Amino acid sequence: MARQKTKLIGQEGFDSYYGALFGERWGGLRNALLSEPLYAEWSGGGAETYYLDPGSVLVAFALPLQGATHILDLCAAPGGKTLILASRMDKNATLLSNDRSAARKQRLTKVCDSCLSPEIRERVTVTCSDGATWCLRQSNCFDRILLDVPCSSERHVLSDQKYLAEWSPNRIKSLSIEQWALLSSAYRMLKEDGYLIYSTCALCKTENDDVVHRLFKKFDGVECCQVDFDELYTSVPDSLHLPGVEKTEYGYHILPDVQNGAGPLFFSLIHKIK
Repeated sequence: MARQKTKLIGQEGFDSYYGALFGERWGGLRNALLSEPLYAEWSGGGAETYYLDPGSVLVAFALPLQGATHILDLCAAPGGKTLILASRMDKNATLLSNDRSAARKQRLTKVCDSCLSPEIRERVTVTCSDGATWCLRQSNCFDRILLDVPCSSERHVLSDQKYLAEWSPNRIKSLSIEQWALLSSAYRMLKEDGYLIYSTCALCKTENDDVVHRLFKKFDGVECCQVDFDELYTSVPDSLHLPGVEKTEYGYHILPDVQNGAGPLFFSLIHKIK
């Protein structure tokens, strides 16, 4: 009689799945995910400062903004990366910051209102709609796009027994489909010679490199750019330097077991060649 295949669900399935992905590294990585996250303080010139993962700061700084006038943060809530993009953009640039959730959009608006200077805030527009459908109405219209997609967010899953008990690999599969819909929409809206960052806080290649790989299969003119971290670090405080960021096939992975608690964050810098 054939042995029944064990279903990968709940905490046991979670550990089995990621243990197979990371091998002997998983124990240390798991402990790092359960440790206190590392936070960086960011000021956008408003009445309040904002706290976010140092890796998120690097992701937002990795998007080249010089010369860009129309910038989009497509899945922007809660707003940390929007604050950094808004603070960095040229004085003649505008930023459209969107989230599909009405509740999260309210939080995003509050963050922009309280953490940005009035001069910058007036050039930031906050909207609420599903970014995966935007390409049906417009294309080739943004110089720069930051796309931080909904993802497995394993750090949050591990810290919540309810979500951990409900976990299964099916969630990764369904999220990767959603992520591709968002990325393909964003890429269609990107102008030629424009730059896009695709990012997640996921561990799994299925949600990271594999989603970016689909761009190369679907579109011509896709280029993944190398990030010069030495140059990048000249723009951020020493406390935000994360040496040893790990290279992947199409991007970079910041993992908390080697970055003193920062991450996990994956990002890929994509160029739409003319």
